[in-house]
Amino acid sequence: MRRLFTLIAAFALLAVFMPQQAGAHPDDPTQGGAGGQIIRVTTLAKDGPGSLAEALKAKGPRIIVFEVAGVIDLERSTLSIREPFVTIAGQTAPSPGITLIKGGIDVRSHDVKLQHLRILSGADGQAKRSGWEADSISTVAAARVVIENSTFMWGVDENMSASGPRFTGSTVAEWRAGTSHDIVFRLNIAAEGLADSSHPKGEHSKGSLVHDNATGIVFDRNIWAHNVERSPLVKGGAQVLMVNNLIYNPARRAVHYNLMDLEWAGQPHVTGEITAVGNVMRGGNDTDPGLPFLMLGGVGDLAYYGRDNSAVDRLGNPLPMFGRYGKTQAKLIEADAPLASLAGYDILPTEDVETTLLATAGARPWDRGAHEIRVLFFIAEGRGEVIDDESEVGGYPVIEATAAPFVEAEWDLATMTPKSGDYPGQKPGAQEHLSPRDRAMRGGGK
Repeated sequence: MRRLFTLIAAFALLAVFMPQQAGAHPDDPTQGGAGGQIIRVTTLAKDGPGSLAEALKAKGPRIIVFEVAGVIDLERSTLSIREPFVTIAGQTAPSPGITLIKGGIDVRSHDVKLQHLRILSGADGQAKRSGWEADSISTVAAARVVIENSTFMWGVDENMSASGPRFTGSTVAEWRAGTSHDIVFRLNIAAEGLADSSHPKGEHSKGSLVHDNATGIVFDRNIWAHNVERSPLVKGGAQVLMVNNLIYNPARRAVHYNLMDLEWAGQPHVTGEITAVGNVMRGGNDTDPGLPFLMLGGVGDLAYYGRDNSAVDRLGNPLPMFGRYGKTQAKLIEADAPLASLAGYDILPTEDVETTLLATAGARPWDRGAHEIRVLFFIAEGRGEVIDDESEVGGYPVIEATAAPFVEAEWDLATMTPKSGDYPGQKPGAQEHLSPRDRAMRGGGK
């Protein structure tokens, strides 16, 4: 109980004083569309004039801002970002921000920055194993992408991934150039991947996939919650840096590495790399007893540097750092020094990771959505489970549309932060959804 009160107090303080605290980090690999034209989204329609889809199709450097807020229904489709040099600034929307449902976004370009969006994919009533399998967000052979302070839930494939072709060309350098590289995921929530849903493979509650040979993939201060596996799964030859992430209630696997010989089909194996510093894994109601922080599968070797990582079960008992699935010759090669640069990162002690991320990760921490509040408070309370369908937790949100003009003079266009320091819809204190009785008790009513 005392721990819960401490966490709720931290929510309140951090929501007031640090609405968009990212912590120090190195320069991003891109500034997206900085310096480009301002394109205003003025409709919640999924396409057509004034839509987000139309703004994404525009050419040249551009900053996409929002003069509307509410739900964009993708009607079981995926938005593709194919034109480079773009910033999608969801923080500019009036309250309650932009929520995309019944689909996802594929980033298929370079120099993209995406901020403060909610994507709630879901099965949308599709029959189990019927073939609908959207990612909430994925990069597809993309380069120099920053995805930050966004919320991705109910993915039917993955919630938040870096993907692309496995082999492009004939050398390892060509393979790596031909798939996703230099991708930063920062301060996002990737939660409640759907398990027994419409994915054709059956169970598919997955957090994040880093596909074979993807390099320069950074996970900085993200939350994975209630995913059966892949928090993240790193595939053969990929290179990943993990700093200060929180993994809650992984069911069968948390972090895992797997170069599958069946997929590499005779190609020479490439050693993967993971550097993991200051990460926290906490078991929940679905977590297998004794689940390790990192598991090794497949036939490829993994070079690994780990420091100050913490793994405990739902009762606070320590869990092992390493395990394996499959009986193969794959080796864990423990490095004496980081395999990716940690220069520039403000690395939190593990004792501070949970409270900091619960207050600052996800879309619009100053203006939370109902499902984010539910997931965050359930993490704090040690509650919640893996789900099969969005209907189990209330289904798609019904949000009244709002509108307000975007005034360029009120924003620092280089950083896309408000000059006043106050974001649209900013709320003080802890953001809780209270029943009428709770409200009466908090207000001193009888």
